[in-house]
Amino acid sequence: MEYKYKTKMVCSQEISFNINGDVITDIAFRGGCNGNLKALSKVLDGWTVEQIEAKLKGNTCGQRPTSCADQLCLAVREAYEAQKNA
Repeated sequence: MEYKYKTKMVCSQEISFNINGDVITDIAFRGGCNGNLKALSKVLDGWTVEQIEAKLKGNTCGQRPTSCADQLCLAVREAYEAQKNA
């Protein structure tokens, strides 16, 4: 299932990805630090929701209380719960 998430308080505006069970693939960020987010997307391809959260949840960016990586954690958890409750 393709999922799109509108980010909050970060430079990227949206994160899209596919979720199948708890496996995340095809992550793409719209906006943000292009090179870093493309690399992050490649590294995390095929990871589970739990693996992504374990490594990135709570990561901050500068003075912000969140980051694009932290927003990804929120997005994959939201998608996983939506898929489970569908």
